[in-house]
Amino acid sequence: MCGIAGLLGTDPAPPSARARLDAMLDAIAHRGPDGRGGVVAGPACLGHVRLSILDHAGGAQPFVDDSGEVFLSFNGEIFNHEEIRRDLEARGHVFRTRSDTEALLRLYLERGEACVHALNGDFAFAIYDARTRKLFMARDRMGVRPLYWTQTRDGLAFASEIRALLAGGFASGALDPLALADIFTLWFPLAPRTAFAGVNELPPGHHLVATDAGIRVSPWWEPSYPTAEEDAADVRGEGAIAEEVAALLADATRLRLRADVPVGSYLSGGLDSSIVAALAAREVGAGLRTFSVGFEAADLDETPFQQEMVARLGTAHTAILCRGADIAADFAAVVAHAERPILRTAPAPLYRLAARVRAEGYKVVLTGEGADEVFGGYDIFKEAKIRAFCARAPGSRLRPLLFRRLYPYMPSLQAQSPAYLNAFFGMALDRLGDPLFSHLPRFSTTAKTKAFFSDDLLRAIGDYDPLAALAERLPGNYARWHPLAQAQYLETAHLLPGYILSAQGDRVSMAHAVEGRFPFLDPRVVDAAARIPARLKLKGLREKHILKAALGHLVPASVAARPKQPYRAPDAAAFFAEGGIGAPALAHLAPDAIARQGLFEPRAVEKLVRKCAGGALGTKDNMALVGILSTQILREAPALRPARPHSPRLRAASGA
Repeated sequence: MCGIAGLLGTDPAPPSARARLDAMLDAIAHRGPDGRGGVVAGPACLGHVRLSILDHAGGAQPFVDDSGEVFLSFNGEIFNHEEIRRDLEARGHVFRTRSDTEALLRLYLERGEACVHALNGDFAFAIYDARTRKLFMARDRMGVRPLYWTQTRDGLAFASEIRALLAGGFASGALDPLALADIFTLWFPLAPRTAFAGVNELPPGHHLVATDAGIRVSPWWEPSYPTAEEDAADVRGEGAIAEEVAALLADATRLRLRADVPVGSYLSGGLDSSIVAALAAREVGAGLRTFSVGFEAADLDETPFQQEMVARLGTAHTAILCRGADIAADFAAVVAHAERPILRTAPAPLYRLAARVRAEGYKVVLTGEGADEVFGGYDIFKEAKIRAFCARAPGSRLRPLLFRRLYPYMPSLQAQSPAYLNAFFGMALDRLGDPLFSHLPRFSTTAKTKAFFSDDLLRAIGDYDPLAALAERLPGNYARWHPLAQAQYLETAHLLPGYILSAQGDRVSMAHAVEGRFPFLDPRVVDAAARIPARLKLKGLREKHILKAALGHLVPASVAARPKQPYRAPDAAAFFAEGGIGAPALAHLAPDAIARQGLFEPRAVEKLVRKCAGGALGTKDNMALVGILSTQILREAPALRPARPHSPRLRAASGA
């Protein structure tokens, strides 16, 4: 994995273009400490910073074809590059290197824009084809690797991170009010919108084509599921499906071990990362290296389960303990790398863990992300099922008791009365037909944080409604899917790339030049899982039933049987550690600092800070404090200050 940047403008590119490209590469140098390159080809400038993982000698970029007319700058990995290479060699291609970069470029020469469909990988790339004066950019299906762009007076500029566009003088650095409305409702800005005005994200599974005729952004893949009728008619046996899942995941893990450097594995203590580590250990033997993070708070710490898995596999293991003071100390850096406000501190411990991984000499780790989305693991799926059950008998006194089956890792919730549980989870039961029904309680709770918005910010947002905007983006056949599939789509297509793989994934790992790889997001696994009947993913209230049936035997019984416990970290409490260690971060919340930025109401924030200092906070207050703090930090982060001159943006014809 690496970092890319470039621009397309007048022909030939002016001398200043190379200087701006160099500034962009400087801004993302942390992504590629092993090499750097740039090329100017007519109106195009392509740059690259390299994290060397495969073919150290031959994988330098930008890569140029044999004719000297087609140029590639590529971030990511093509895991099936060996198979692609064999196929292309049979068609007469003669390779100069062993790199997946060359395999990608030659595949483009063979298939053109359709090359993306043959790729099993995590990627964001830009190809300039001088033969047709075309810039072609594409991003992987799930949104693992980032890619941003902005339109300029003469063309466009693009990069792996927004900071590069700011450093090149291609963006103003102003925050987008509508993005703030999105984040403080949904947790993420709705792509192509980003936190920064005028900067677009190329959405997952999309490509962009820029020619003399203009710019076109279009999808080449999106998640899809059987209709509810097709789901009900699927009579395949559990054993056959479990066997297919096991074989696909084993092969997905095997492919993601391809590297010329050692590959480690994260262990959270949960089922997903444990399965990945077990499959990896089968391939590499006793030499597997594993890494984990633990917490002081018992309700957050999963160290005992991590240690059980380490003992089971016999791995060489490194664990770090992340304290609240550590989160407070790292938080400003985390926000600057995330390049957006965040409502949870969960990325901060992973930022610290990635630093330790890199210090131990590792550049690549496998992780378990994606399993909950594709196999139905989240509590929100069970919650939606119970809410729908209650909605069909709103007067029932017994059905709300099922809510106690949710969130077993939250004892305070378990102690609540049936009336409280019904009020908390029972919101919007009269909206069973709403396409966002499964997520309405989450969105409603999160949206309460907008009560801290200033009058000026509210006026800038106007009547914009993030839920309506999200509903407008749903696929045409979404209404025909099973309710579980609808809920899975919202997680897979939006929260996964918009938060988990970005702020909590690529941005914190690549801050230390560590590449994450995700076997559960192999396209073959994703497609197969989408076709599995809902009854085998969420069997009653047993989450990920089919995954446990397929591979649960690889992990200790205690790990396989434990209910889903999502990864969490101390939130507001991290900034009120004994001795005031969080005080430097909290300076961003001082009334004068709040008033200076003008996004939040100073008095309301002051009351929130006092409340948080007293402890015993609810979900809304935790999210509000972290969200406000991260927004304030984002506005003042030195790495995100724009260079001059800023080139005014134009709106793309596609509306992206």
